[in-house]
Amino acid sequence: MLGTNELSAYYSRYELDDAHYLDASGNERRNIFDTRFAGAQNNWDWDLEAMGQTGDVGTKEVRAWAAGARAGYTFANERWKPRVGMQVDAASGDRHPGDNVLGTFNPLFPSGYYFALAGYTGYVNLIHIKPSLTVKPTDKLTLMGAVGLQWRLTDMDAIYVQPNNPVPDTAQQGNRWSGVYGQTRADNVFDANLTGAVEFVQYEVGETIQRAGGHSSTYLGVELKYAW
Repeated sequence: MLGTNELSAYYSRYELDDAHYLDASGNERRNIFDTRFAGAQNNWDWDLEAMGQTGDVGTKEVRAWAAGARAGYTFANERWKPRVGMQVDAASGDRHPGDNVLGTFNPLFPSGYYFALAGYTGYVNLIHIKPSLTVKPTDKLTLMGAVGLQWRLTDMDAIYVQPNNPVPDTAQQGNRWSGVYGQTRADNVFDANLTGAVEFVQYEVGETIQRAGGHSSTYLGVELKYAW
């Protein structure tokens, strides 16, 4: 029934001694429940995932969650095969500091590639909306442009950067708006063994980060990969 689509679910256990969060410290023990549905059909593609976390950090109970969705439509019969995409993500933060529950999501082993290689964004206490446009001028060259809009889910918790580091002096300060970034990326396949990429990101921080001493930033990355 699913054809080439993929439906999966898993449970895992995460353990870390002497963990530290803004509102909890101690041995961290999390139960991870995850479901994912990904596939493509009739020029549409999608990747949907949701995760729940329970357990404890020190004496506090963990209740955290995250969800992400990426989808797009490719105009396969048009020149350069443009793909219009949309990405939406959300991850929980700690809404009530000082109580017996920790709501801060743990992204476990995050990759900056999910948002942008610049690594400005952590998958914690987050709302993220990212429309994009991708084109293929040739079979080997792919160009992508996107704009990412970011808020934190609750201003009672901090704004986070990769991997899950809170920006100092942002918890319970300012507003929920975190910032906006523009991203452009070019990927090229030179041959069966060699690929390359260039990525540019301009991140404009919001008022809350500015007041905490942060500033806007520019990232430029160049990659060459050789495989055999």
